[in-house]
Amino acid sequence: MYKITAIIAIITLGIWPVHASGQELVANAVPVHGIDQHESLLINALENIKVNNIRDALTDIEHLVKVEPNFKLAQLIYADLLLARSRPITDFGNFSALPYGYISSLKEEARARWQHHLAPPNNGMIPDFLVQLSEEQKYVITVDMSASRLYLFQNRKGVPHLLNDFYISIGKNGFGKFEEGDQKTPVGVYFVSGYLEPEELPDFYGAGAFPLDYPNIWDRRFNRTGYGIWLHGTPFNTYSRPPRDSNGCVTMSNQDLETLESYITVGQTPVLLTKEINWITMDTWQARQADYMKFVEQWRRDWESMDVELYLAHYDSGYSGLGKDYNSWVEYKRRVTPSKSFIKINLTDTSMFLYPGEPGLLVVTFEQDYRSDNFQRKFTKRQYWRKSEDGKWKIVYEGSV
Repeated sequence: MYKITAIIAIITLGIWPVHASGQELVANAVPVHGIDQHESLLINALENIKVNNIRDALTDIEHLVKVEPNFKLAQLIYADLLLARSRPITDFGNFSALPYGYISSLKEEARARWQHHLAPPNNGMIPDFLVQLSEEQKYVITVDMSASRLYLFQNRKGVPHLLNDFYISIGKNGFGKFEEGDQKTPVGVYFVSGYLEPEELPDFYGAGAFPLDYPNIWDRRFNRTGYGIWLHGTPFNTYSRPPRDSNGCVTMSNQDLETLESYITVGQTPVLLTKEINWITMDTWQARQADYMKFVEQWRRDWESMDVELYLAHYDSGYSGLGKDYNSWVEYKRRVTPSKSFIKINLTDTSMFLYPGEPGLLVVTFEQDYRSDNFQRKFTKRQYWRKSEDGKWKIVYEGSV
């Protein structure tokens, strides 16, 4: 006879928030997007434990540890279920030979996976910071670090559609990286800057690594240090790692990394790292996109108008970029603009992202085609727009990518 109860298993895992009953959460849950087979088996086992169906739970877990013996969380639950044959289970991870910290970290992994199962994002909802995707950005990655979840979105005619999601781990000390060695994962808008094959890396990085462009311009503006922030796999003797276990990188199972790999384009794929995601409806998303596009378009028109004061009104007094600070930029534009007989500006392939962790900051990237009577240039430009105290959006940085 199995001496384990659903109540003990649920309470010790901490999988019910105190403000809602288990019945309410299950009733409101929406099926997860693209849940992988291994996580599906784990969730099925936890569901069976919840209703005291221990035999089926054991069947699921037994199969899981057979196909993925390096799944440490599954092995721990399997050990608990086997132990329940001979004595009552009083806590998660009753195998006392294991260190308390190890058990706690696996408990956190179980909680993260279970909470996502109970409350995945509703169909059609979009993270508020995905304002606009460029035509070249076929996919975008967002990481909800509080939820230990990575979301993959597909660009379908400009609209982000949730395609898949994966469990991930972040830095040992959480998020909000500021200095080298703080073991935190940065918060911000980043882009995949390269790919390293598994053959080029120690076993620790698993099936490969995608370096991110940390520190970016905004990080350097605030003297944030460190380097080597990657999205990478796990050692080949480890299926997954606890939610906070890296030195600052985002890590995921090798199986999930290999799935994600085909959707990543070096130099193009954005990776937005955030404390948590604020999901909004399609109607809200469309309205916000139109609002943000207005002031970018007005900047373009004012530049073409050759009214230098109107154009400069779009720049914040704290501006820096293209090798100049605000004062030298103003002096330069006042000097060169009157020498032109016309200016034509065309912007294409525009993307816009609100910067996670920085209220009132927008990152805009586009292909700029500049033409005048005596100069022409086409290049990719990135701007950082900040909302000022009077409610107006102004440029605090711009430069070539």
